[in-house]
Amino acid sequence: MDLSLSTRKEGDRTVVEVAGEIDVYTAPKLREQLVELVNDGNYHLVVDMEGVEFLDSTGLGVLVGGLKRVRAHDGSLHLVCTQERILKIFRITGLTKVFPIHSSVEEAIAAAD
Repeated sequence: MDLSLSTRKEGDRTVVEVAGEIDVYTAPKLREQLVELVNDGNYHLVVDMEGVEFLDSTGLGVLVGGLKRVRAHDGSLHLVCTQERILKIFRITGLTKVFPIHSSVEEAIAAAD
């Protein structure tokens, strides 16, 4: 399985739609996308993970790295995820305390930073 990424602007937010598997092989693609967005001045990101089928520790590391990048610019990184098997990974690692996780893109965009 590969990883597909697409981005779009929603007001002052940039939504990154992610689908497929985020693992040791595909995570660099997501990292490049997040770095490029921040370098281009997009500091308020919403990562839509509804299409993600698998997430490993490498993928978690990329998301944490993205969060550190946007926070360096007083930005934010919100996640959209309703899949229990993916949410369980965030709970087990304690990252639910680090990332705001929403059930829809609209909810993530509406969340005040």
